[in-house]
Amino acid sequence: MADSSGSNPQSPGFTEKLKSWLCWSWTYICALWFAMVLTMVYVLRSPLKLQETVNAASVFLNTLTPKFYVALTGTSSLISGLILIFEWWYFRKYGTSFIEQVSVSHLRPLLGGVENSSSAGLFSSVNGDTEQRSNVAECKVWRNPLNLFRGAEYSRYTWVTGKEPLTYYDMNLSAQDHQTFFLGDTQQLRPEDSVMQKAWRERNPQARIRAAYQAIELNRECAAAYVLLAEEEATTITEAERLFKQALKSGMELSHCHTYVLSIQYLTLLLITVAFTAGKDTNLVVYIKRRLAMCARKLGRIKEAVKMMRDLMKEFPLLGMLNIHENLLEALLELQAYADVQAVLAKYDDISLPKSATICYTSALLKARAVSDKFSPEAASRRGLSTAEMNAVEAIHRAVEFNPHVPKYLLEMKSLILPPEHILKRGDSEAVAYAFFHLQHWKRAEGALNLLHCTWEGSTYSKAFRIIPYPLEKGHLFYPYPGCTETADRELLPSFHEVSVYPKKELPFFILFTAGLCSFCAMLAMLTHQFPELMGVFVKAFFSTLFAPLGFFADKMESFMPSCLWHQLANV
Repeated sequence: MADSSGSNPQSPGFTEKLKSWLCWSWTYICALWFAMVLTMVYVLRSPLKLQETVNAASVFLNTLTPKFYVALTGTSSLISGLILIFEWWYFRKYGTSFIEQVSVSHLRPLLGGVENSSSAGLFSSVNGDTEQRSNVAECKVWRNPLNLFRGAEYSRYTWVTGKEPLTYYDMNLSAQDHQTFFLGDTQQLRPEDSVMQKAWRERNPQARIRAAYQAIELNRECAAAYVLLAEEEATTITEAERLFKQALKSGMELSHCHTYVLSIQYLTLLLITVAFTAGKDTNLVVYIKRRLAMCARKLGRIKEAVKMMRDLMKEFPLLGMLNIHENLLEALLELQAYADVQAVLAKYDDISLPKSATICYTSALLKARAVSDKFSPEAASRRGLSTAEMNAVEAIHRAVEFNPHVPKYLLEMKSLILPPEHILKRGDSEAVAYAFFHLQHWKRAEGALNLLHCTWEGSTYSKAFRIIPYPLEKGHLFYPYPGCTETADRELLPSFHEVSVYPKKELPFFILFTAGLCSFCAMLAMLTHQFPELMGVFVKAFFSTLFAPLGFFADKMESFMPSCLWHQLANV
């Protein structure tokens, strides 16, 4: 059976070979066809009266005034300028050329081109294993561990500037998180839970607040309603903390009540009781305690916030996906408890755990802090880098490879905005969120920003950034840099923010081409208007020079081929 299938000319291997051979020969067939067409046109020039047609066209063109050529070149310059403006706008908005996109999407399939959809080799790990990851997996967004309060912080920004710091996409993700995290299974919803489920989906903030009060009327102990009021109605952190404490009291009482009633009346369903209690009510309690810790941090009670975070991590060790350790790292840096920061990093900066900008750049900060106060670029260029300095530089290199957008914000080369509620790891949104909270810690470490700047500039004494793959398609310490960060960041960040793109995209060919064409046509129009006679002489000389090789080739063909053959072909 194997032999018969292998010898079958209709087998897939034979078909693929036939297609590849046709694709390979298509170019040469087209060139041969074009040469044959040119030969036939030349042979049939007498029957077709090509010479008379060319002469008539020459006479017509000679009768045209210079104003016609000025109008022609001016119109060409205007059209190419409009195309240039549209191409530039499309490139700035979508990061690609419109003409190239249309060519690839519509013309390439007609010409037999095939999109290379295979992603093998794009995500090779350090051990050489290949991971098949879709764009959805690459661009998975995460809840920002340090997201701000809508009423007390985001809304105040809107009142002052008139700008919306959050996108609808970002807020919609938060609504989905709250429904999934707080409400759980829709078949076990209480009446107040049904109201809150609709409240999270409301686009109007006032409608959400009214729904929260409606849920409280149904049940005075509705913790989710107090959470919504603390997040969106409270205009100060103090007021938000008061509402979160009320929500925690309601959530704890509700959790204990469920456990007591179900365990007494339905002893056989104890496991279901524990699962239910450890579900949505536990999630709600964890969320409230975390936000209370963040309130304490914002109100200056940092030691209290650190204790609350440590207790929360100890009480719920399986909820590591919430990244509470990132809140803890920021609070410990504010306390300048660098030994405790190093202890937290030792636990979470593990090769088997997912990384973040907070982990990578905090590790770089600690190593840079050890040498930055005495670091001198001139001295380092003379004597070379010491071991500690090299470790700091390599830590910065590691952090930059993970997220190359952060240094511009830390060095204040790019203006900061309020961080979104969701971030894309290794994207501009994560860089904004990290720099917003950690810039002050880098400034507090004397010389740390100077070392980062020297390394970022890629000075002669620093080997960092030379070994970073550019672009980060091959990867060095991490998986290759995903190519979908720009699109996802544009959805997460507000429109008034200029999204950072890495690697920096070069201008598409068609933008450069239309810019050159527009400039060239405008120059021709101006010269034709100013010097019409001189431009006429120049154009005639240009075209005579251009067609000289063709005349030379035609003369050689006539001398090489017998005249009777040309006569017979002409008669045919």
